[in-house]
Amino acid sequence: MKGMFITFEGPDGSGKTTVAKMVYHKLVKEGYDVILTREPGGIDIAEQIRDVIHNTENTAMDARTEALLYAASRRQHLVEKILPALQSGKIIICDRFIDSSLVYQGVGRGLGIEEVFMINKFAIEDIMPDVTIMFDVSPEIGIQRINSNKDREINRLDLEAIDFHQASYHGYLQVAEMFKDRIVKIDANQSIEEVFNQVYQIVEQRLCKNT
Repeated sequence: MKGMFITFEGPDGSGKTTVAKMVYHKLVKEGYDVILTREPGGIDIAEQIRDVIHNTENTAMDARTEALLYAASRRQHLVEKILPALQSGKIIICDRFIDSSLVYQGVGRGLGIEEVFMINKFAIEDIMPDVTIMFDVSPEIGIQRINSNKDREINRLDLEAIDFHQASYHGYLQVAEMFKDRIVKIDANQSIEEVFNQVYQIVEQRLCKNT
């Protein structure tokens, strides 16, 4: 089987990280050769960049600096982990990728989707996910879930005003329309079990087509 690159996207609190882990464990149980990773992060250098981006004390960070740091982290993650895994025929499940930058920096920070896309095209060249599953949930529900989850890491972007999260949510809808051949939207207002069942069905269908 060819390698396959699957990304999970959605607002904070959408449940994508939880479901990504559930899908990963189910695929492993079914005998697939699969890697679970995340952005920003996934490998040592990218995790160090993540710490800088997410540090709640870095309130002076400029929006373009933020966008460039995400792209730098993504580049290192891609060449060090994602590409070698794909070349060896593995399935990659990645919690966030380029769409997060288009949404949070392009729309949320007001830099523009096309401008942020150009930065990231330099970083990733022509490597895009085979399929992206977008978890659709309102920012209000997402924030409510974040606040109720005491075990969750609180990062600098979580502390932004509701306007930022609302703009980012509408950014996700824009990006989903731009890449509708790649992005599949899921209603993430449902229970985790219902979302997982729908997501796993999509992943299975794509894997069958990829064999």
